[in-house]
Amino acid sequence: MQIAILLFDRFTALDAIGPYQVLSALPGADVVFAAERPGPMGLVSDEEGRLIISAEAALADVPHPDIVVVPGGPGQGDQMADGPVHAWLRAADQASTWTTSVCTGSLILAAAGLLTGRRATSHWLAIDQLAKFGATPVAERVVFDGKYVTAAGVSSGIDMALALAGQIAGDQVAQAIQLGIEYDPQPPYDAGSPDRAPADLVTALRTRSRFILTGHRG
Repeated sequence: MQIAILLFDRFTALDAIGPYQVLSALPGADVVFAAERPGPMGLVSDEEGRLIISAEAALADVPHPDIVVVPGGPGQGDQMADGPVHAWLRAADQASTWTTSVCTGSLILAAAGLLTGRRATSHWLAIDQLAKFGATPVAERVVFDGKYVTAAGVSSGIDMALALAGQIAGDQVAQAIQLGIEYDPQPPYDAGSPDRAPADLVTALRTRSRFILTGHRG
């Protein structure tokens, strides 16, 4: 079972690494990090420019993955125009069993035409943009619509991957993976959702959202 995780400059690290940590534990999993430029020249940095990952495969090297995972991040804005990434996504989707995304990765899928008429979610600062591409925004942490699975912001990629693991290998395997990574969230603050976070924080982040969604570093 080949799992292709798309990488691009200024992706959000946990968007990719969270699902990787979970899905790589599935029986028979073969996880491949893929980008437009593979190998030594295919060094891809996270949104802070400090974490560097080498994409081992070119997009053309993984034409028919069983699972596609598309992360988000500030670099998502550079992946919205039609081009090699969209072409690969559309071709891979024709044969994939599951096509998935985390955070603003759903905007990339939507821009490629893969979420038209489908229910989907994204980071709370970006979810309304899904409608521009014909998707139906759903304010839930993980959304299944047929073989398309989208996760909300960043940390929800772990939840998405665990839910997907349950669909693929059964609840017991998914629970074993959850126990193995000791995924037992007990955050010190109840501020992980705009519905519960202090109003001033929500307002401040909404004000800054144009920077987050366009990849601006300022």
